[in-house]
Amino acid sequence: MSEATLPASPKRRGLSRKKRRLYLLLACGIGLGSAVGLMAMAFQSSIELFVTPSNIAQAPGNGRLFRIGGLVEAGSLTKTSIDGRPTAQFRVTDGHASVGVSYAGILPDLFREGQGVVALGRLAPDGSFSAEEVLAKHDETYMPKDVADALKARGEWNPADGKPPAADTWIDPAAKPKGG
Repeated sequence: MSEATLPASPKRRGLSRKKRRLYLLLACGIGLGSAVGLMAMAFQSSIELFVTPSNIAQAPGNGRLFRIGGLVEAGSLTKTSIDGRPTAQFRVTDGHASVGVSYAGILPDLFREGQGVVALGRLAPDGSFSAEEVLAKHDETYMPKDVADALKARGEWNPADGKPPAADTWIDPAAKPKGG
């Protein structure tokens, strides 16, 4: 057979190569956007915020899980036992405001009045904080970052001068704490 007798190749029907690539890229973009959106929604519901007692006094929580940090107010710790399970009530302060915290469980060994603490839990409707977990740092010089920043801003502590001041030196005992 000669070339002249060969039938012409049928024109390819359907999408051109450019259009197929475009649709493939569009589908991948939609899929990637959907995955990012779903991940953002999942992270939003599981984010645990860190707040100070002053933040809570300004804008009370809405029942979301978050972390509160500060120092355990001197003279505020009371330990009891309910149904054989140890419970503790104490106040967390940042020097300007304080929040009452209740916790059912065993407190960390380093937990003491005047020491730094971070508690994970929810704010109750009455303004108290119901902790699910209480953490104490591994050394006596720990201070939550927000509290340290507040002391630096007020000129009460310079990190270059050494350890932060003890809680009883920068918390005015005559001042009645705001909040809970």
